Amino acid sequence: MWQLYQYPLCPHSRTVRLVMGEKGIAHNLVREHPWERRDEFLDLNPAGETPVLVEDRSGDVLIGTQAICEYLDETNPKTPMLEGSAAARAEVRRLADWFGRKMWQDVVAPLLEEKMFKRIISRASPDTVRLRESMRAANGHLDYMDYLLDHRRWLAGSRLSLADFAAAAQLSVVDYLGALDWRGHENAKNWYAVMKSRPGFRPLLGERMEGVAPPAHYDKVDF
Repeated sequence: MWQLYQYPLCPHSRTVRLVMGEKGIAHNLVREHPWERRDEFLDLNPAGETPVLVEDRSGDVLIGTQAICEYLDETNPKTPMLEGSAAARAEVRRLADWFGRKMWQDVVAPLLEEKMFKRIISRASPDTVRLRESMRAANGHLDYMDYLLDHRRWLAGSRLSLADFAAAAQLSVVDYLGALDWRGHENAKNWYAVMKSRPGFRPLLGERMEGVAPPAHYDKVDF
């Protein structure tokens, strides 16, 4: 069986979890705090980053969100994550990278630093200026999603794809940290409500990171 090394608020691991849930791929979660730099984990991934997916029978080790998701898509045909023409697949990859890298850098990473890592690791007070900047950046990303959904059924086109799961995973962490303002973003809000109803989302919504509580609306599909 697959063993997924992750921690509850890792958005990259959440992308993998959503894809595995959608495809019905059995797996166990292994709680890994990459900031602890455990030797056993560094042996699996010298970069010391989650997610890492390990098949305990074959010993196969998969590293990196995009690589893992594409492997799962190639080996399990249920709910394809990348399909259509070469141009359509390129757009899925572009947006999966956009949300997994740009939204992570602009919004999720600084929020995690200020609202989680400083609280549970360094015991420091959050930087309110940085928090406000991250929330403004989140608003800009919601604007972009509104634009995409004004022209498409799903983020990358007419089909549900890896781009939707990558975006939903990042947004779910921002939402957990109470940093999303949905006002004026009806397209994105309606899309996210649909994503929250997908089968892989329920386990995520019920999970908590110790020391950091989500807002009351977090686990509700109707929010």
